[in-house]
Amino acid sequence: MNYPNNIKKTIKNPLSHKNRGMDLEDELNLTNDYYLEINKALIYKKPTPIGVAKVSYSKEGKVIDRAFFKEPSTLDYNGLYRGKYIEFEAKVTMNHTAFPLSNIHPHQINHIRKVMEHQGIVFLVIKINALVYLLTGKDFINYIETNNRKSIKYAYIKEKGYLINYGFRPILDYLKIVDNLYFKEEL
Repeated sequence: MNYPNNIKKTIKNPLSHKNRGMDLEDELNLTNDYYLEINKALIYKKPTPIGVAKVSYSKEGKVIDRAFFKEPSTLDYNGLYRGKYIEFEAKVTMNHTAFPLSNIHPHQINHIRKVMEHQGIVFLVIKINALVYLLTGKDFINYIETNNRKSIKYAYIKEKGYLINYGFRPILDYLKIVDNLYFKEEL
């Protein structure tokens, strides 16, 4: 873009694949903070387990120059809700027709199975086409066991998933869906 006095400025592409899920994570973090504030649930973002290999020092303090992943991480969020263990993964896709299964690693799929075996609540929160869906661990596992595709069709997510509506507080009230799925008798 040309500005007066021949000053040239470039506009950077605001879309970065590296941080494409950050908005969803921010929304979920604010939602979980609200749940904690009203004492509805204890759900936290799990830190990625890293080991520090090299540190340097600056005026601001220690700076990590080199680090490595200690072990594969499981899912993004975990905690307790109504006496039950709850865990979920949050993912964003820019693909408008499908959710790529490459976004979920094999060790995460195994972990989802383990949480289900132990009667925990486990699901995916998927943002696709600017909409946010909750897809249960059961429906996710069923899909990958009965399909040879490398992605989950958007039609399947719309059919089996539960639309999480945006609100003010909380921003994404996913526990309303969890209540209807897992605690219907108690409501």
